[in-house]
Amino acid sequence: MSELVKSPAVGDEAPAPATTTEAAPKQVTQWGEIRHRFFQNKLAVVGLGIVSVLFLTAAFGNLVTPYDPQAQNLMNTLASPGSEHWMGTDSLGRDVFSRLLAGARIAVIVGLASIFFAVLIGVFMGAIAGYFARFADTIIMRAVDVFLAFPLLIGAMVIILVTGRGVTPVIISLAIFSWATVARLLRSSILSVREMDYVHAAKALGASGPRIVRKHILPNSLTAVLVYATFNVGTAIIGVASLSFLGAGVPVDVPEWGNMLADGQQFIGVEDHLWIFPSLFVVVTVLGFAFVGDGLRDALDPKLR
Repeated sequence: MSELVKSPAVGDEAPAPATTTEAAPKQVTQWGEIRHRFFQNKLAVVGLGIVSVLFLTAAFGNLVTPYDPQAQNLMNTLASPGSEHWMGTDSLGRDVFSRLLAGARIAVIVGLASIFFAVLIGVFMGAIAGYFARFADTIIMRAVDVFLAFPLLIGAMVIILVTGRGVTPVIISLAIFSWATVARLLRSSILSVREMDYVHAAKALGASGPRIVRKHILPNSLTAVLVYATFNVGTAIIGVASLSFLGAGVPVDVPEWGNMLADGQQFIGVEDHLWIFPSLFVVVTVLGFAFVGDGLRDALDPKLR
């Protein structure tokens, strides 16, 4: 007997074929979340723009300066800002705008280099004090107390008076009197991280102390140091400007913001552009690094938001 095949009735719909093309949810990495939180902070984005312009100016400023920063024109001294000289000229006829762009290079070099060496020393000393503790911790922390009690500018001036003025002595002096804060911050972080389960597991597996510090503790303790370093690039820029203003920074003939402020102080109330524009460059630069540091702090630790 042949089987009867039932045909579908009119109006019945055939079942839709199963589909397997549903879009999987997009996975967001940890760095993606950090980047998203950072760019949600409008001030952080503004600060990033300021810092980017500063870096570009330091790298390529010599290509866009309208005049030679060192060129003197004694026939056109103390000129007010205008179409020929956007920010005027100084007492030797040098273009103020060109000198400000040239000063950005020194600000970036000193700011980044001094904080780099301060972080390098501070991380090394803080890691020893935080992980190995006991006698080393006591010695290092007492040294930290001494450096934190010593005024930054006075200590830097003493070193510069011994070694002589210049960019390198300024970098060294600022780094020497800045590492102590990094060491204390890192030590505090390590004291909490070293009690985590994964650190005890590494010890149980026979990992050496230096390997545990390098592979497990430091990567999870450097957040505070990174934020501090970002904030204090601006502080280092203020430091070199202050030292130059006081006559203990880079040589007076070098186009640097502190030198320009020192030159312009005698013309306060007469030719105010000589001190207003260098001051604005310092203030805006420091604010840029402060905004970036604040954004990094919130992005790396969302509990602070």
